[in-house]
Amino acid sequence: MTEVVSVIPTKILVPIDFSASSHAALDAAIELAEKFRAELFLLHVIPENPVVALPEGVSEAAIIEEAKKAAADHFEVSQAGLKARGVKATSSIEVGDDVAGAILDAIDREKTDLAIFTTHGLSGWYPQVFGSIAEKLVRLAPCPVLLLRTPKPQSSAKVSSGRMMEWW
Repeated sequence: MTEVVSVIPTKILVPIDFSASSHAALDAAIELAEKFRAELFLLHVIPENPVVALPEGVSEAAIIEEAKKAAADHFEVSQAGLKARGVKATSSIEVGDDVAGAILDAIDREKTDLAIFTTHGLSGWYPQVFGSIAEKLVRLAPCPVLLLRTPKPQSSAKVSSGRMMEWW
């Protein structure tokens, strides 16, 4: 007897890098979560080793702690907005060298049955050298994925868009 697999998601993982692109993934996830009464799991992965030289006196640990604090602040805003809409959500901030690996581990650990992400985020030159995170997730994710095509950013620099993101 074969196991029947439901295509209706109950827990959706959304990797968040706080770019406009990941905002689009979150919007899609919210729409599905509302429709199917699914729970969201928001994940932010902080790269463990920065790809730039740090000024003297600035430690990697300090950079990571500041990034964790900023992500926690963003997720607090997201959680409040999701709660107001009646969408159950949890979030996690993790640190690691392998962003795709951390996302895949979270899919397994959290038992998510759908992952939603976009083609472009804040990774700058990294994809050209090491391969796209989205490509790795599409190939290796143990659950269905919804990959949203988004425009390639003009630059890898983090530039304020002039308007506050609704969710962070």
